[in-house]
Amino acid sequence: MNIPTYNDMLDAGVHFGHMKRKWNPKMLPYIFQERKGIHIIDLNRTTECMVKAGEVMKQMAKGGKKIMFVATKKQAKNIVSEEALSIGMPFVTERWLGGMMTNFSTIKRSIKKMNSIDKLLADGNVTSITKKERLTLTRERNKLEKVLGGIANINRLPQALFVVDIHNEHIAIAEAKKLGIKIFAMVDTNSNPNIVDYPIPSNDDASKSIKIITQYLAGCIKEGLAERKANKQ
Repeated sequence: MNIPTYNDMLDAGVHFGHMKRKWNPKMLPYIFQERKGIHIIDLNRTTECMVKAGEVMKQMAKGGKKIMFVATKKQAKNIVSEEALSIGMPFVTERWLGGMMTNFSTIKRSIKKMNSIDKLLADGNVTSITKKERLTLTRERNKLEKVLGGIANINRLPQALFVVDIHNEHIAIAEAKKLGIKIFAMVDTNSNPNIVDYPIPSNDDASKSIKIITQYLAGCIKEGLAERKANKQ
């Protein structure tokens, strides 16, 4: 997988951190300098952390492990869901339901319910459902799809999370830590990088920055999946 160049990352604004007054001092090792009251992230450290995370993700995918992508902020949703879909990984981009991992059995029941409604609505031979009931079921199904669509095909907990903005996704982070699930994350200058296993210092607010890093990591996972497939042949 081609590593984004220094200029690619500059163009994407990966280096822009938050205002100095909002910083988390634990991000100091990843900060290059302060410019006009804004912290500038050291892109050498970003590259180093990104490559390390990508290699681990590749090996996990090669071993058949699932990595769940989590990003519910507006500018990250579509980017993250598209990349996750392209490599067949689960994702959450609408709303993180409390207990999505710590109470996984309940979530599985909701997924089962959604799949049952799908079968019912797809069965053209079912005549006992009225138009009104069909409409109600369709609405319920769409509601479930919005929140659970990205994890509809998983029957066990993921082995890792990739998170965009750990500040925003603190509930997901807390659940993963409680269960000992590895966490890869884009970490901006206002967050604590020590709460995740593989922090990638970067601007987690700009869509271009989110895209360049998510694409690279998805590419690493894709390579791992390809090697897994080759080994099975």
